[in-house]
Amino acid sequence: MRAGTWVLLFAAGVSAFAQTHWVGTWAASPAPQLPEAARMYASKLIFADQTIREIVHTSIGGDTVRVRLSNAYGGQMVEVGAAHIGVRAKEGSIVPGTDRVLKFGGRSEVWLSTDAPALSDPVKLDVAAGGDLAISIYLPKAAEGAGIHYGASQTNYIGKGDQTRAETMEGAETVGSWVFLTGVDVLAPESASAVVTFGDSITDGARSTGNANHRWPDYLAARLRERGGNEVGVLNAGIGGNRVLRDPADNIRFGMNALARFDRDVLSQAGVKYVIVLEGINDIGHPGTSAPVRELPTAEDLEAGLQQMIERAHEHGIKIYGATLTPFAGTAFPGYYTPAKDAIRKKVNEWIRTSKALDGVVDFDKAVQDPANPDMMLPAYNGGDHLHPGDAGYRAMAGSIDLGLFQ
Repeated sequence: MRAGTWVLLFAAGVSAFAQTHWVGTWAASPAPQLPEAARMYASKLIFADQTIREIVHTSIGGDTVRVRLSNAYGGQMVEVGAAHIGVRAKEGSIVPGTDRVLKFGGRSEVWLSTDAPALSDPVKLDVAAGGDLAISIYLPKAAEGAGIHYGASQTNYIGKGDQTRAETMEGAETVGSWVFLTGVDVLAPESASAVVTFGDSITDGARSTGNANHRWPDYLAARLRERGGNEVGVLNAGIGGNRVLRDPADNIRFGMNALARFDRDVLSQAGVKYVIVLEGINDIGHPGTSAPVRELPTAEDLEAGLQQMIERAHEHGIKIYGATLTPFAGTAFPGYYTPAKDAIRKKVNEWIRTSKALDGVVDFDKAVQDPANPDMMLPAYNGGDHLHPGDAGYRAMAGSIDLGLFQ
């Protein structure tokens, strides 16, 4: 074969390889694990010779996949003796023939360093868009759960011994959190990208139907799939109770402040091109309830925090869209709402709509408010506490987003 032919073949191979890249199809944001939380969840989040099988719902598909494990906020190294991935059949079982071993640098076991992630090697598996995967992690030695997303709105499974290869786990307990698992990526066309939905419990899907994937980011992912064209993965980086400016006052499950976790939960995601930020209502509502009154911010404080996220997103070439804060008058949580607090919300919303600091606006406030009483959520959208929407409200939020923002 002539040298010129080799050059052409090599160039063709490089070109073909360059047509794909990694894009996130699912994600969850971790919060710290502290001793008091460990005692609260005793048998559920302290492991020894156990397998955790965790169920995730994809946004886009592909034929090659990798998994992101995490010891985020963990205080000790953790040994993972084995990890597998498969297509979920129902509950905690997997579709026969889809089980795949996950390796890390060619090894079937991996040590998770303190507060560190571990990225698996690529594995061939047909991953459906809008489908379910089951990721199984075996922990042979005593380990305190870390990389925890507490409010999964998804049932996961824990069984004795190494059941990572089992199609159906035996004697499994259930847990409503994701542990040691923060992401799944697929190999996707070069035109594909991801949007991170960054926020609090409203993004996390509080008050939505469990095990149904009825969070507003799920509905957005479904709309994007129906649109066709360029694929856009939707990564949920919501944490219930999260605040922009401050760490939790008394509940570590609320996660570190949004400014502190922005790099881990947004900038480090595979293929991220866009971020929608819906944060700030807890900064306003928590003071005087689960946080000291002195922590109540001004609208300008919150705007400055959002401006920091804008600058950091733009530094990485990411477009950032601001979502207006939704109505919360009449909320069931005493002290969370006051007219003075609502004035802060409205001022922040006006800044989001008019400052032109953001690359676009998603007006969730208008999408769910009651036209007869704009300070309150429309009754049909209320999830029951006049703060969180239910399934219909989350669908309305996703339906209000201009898909032209993702080109």
